[in-house]
Amino acid sequence: MRIMRAAAATVSVVALTAGCSPALDWRETRPERSGLVLLLPCKPSSYARNVRLAGQSVQLSLNACSAEGLTWALAFADLGDPASTAAALGELKASAMANLGATAATALPFKMVGATPNAASGRIEIAGTLPDGKPVREQVAVFSTGTQVFQVTVVGADLPAEAMEMFFGGIRKAP
Repeated sequence: MRIMRAAAATVSVVALTAGCSPALDWRETRPERSGLVLLLPCKPSSYARNVRLAGQSVQLSLNACSAEGLTWALAFADLGDPASTAAALGELKASAMANLGATAATALPFKMVGATPNAASGRIEIAGTLPDGKPVREQVAVFSTGTQVFQVTVVGADLPAEAMEMFFGGIRKAP
């Protein structure tokens, strides 16, 4: 569970320091070393730190920003071993739930063209609380491409369906 606590703390800090957020201004973003293209409604900040994931120490990169009271984030790591991806994806989902104290998740449709097929991939919505006790909802998608694992999240008090579809539907492999 320690895996994403650091990333979740960073996402929480980004969310709490956003203050006056601009309206959603969708832009194409290509986070360095991710091999992905995604749409974000704000300019992300980038962070990286070493974490334990699937039994090994890896560098987890996080790109996150806040707009309209929501925090949008992409976290990814290269495991170097395709046999570790299913375990890592399970850990990423479980840590997202633990970070909000969530006990149940609702499965949502998700398909990222170019993702490596993996039964542990998918998208969920959870409800819980931030460290300050405020109620919050989060949508989380986890998937892999080769030996890289990804966790894409949106956190906020309300998750507008149109914005969620724009964000999760705009993720693709870089050409």
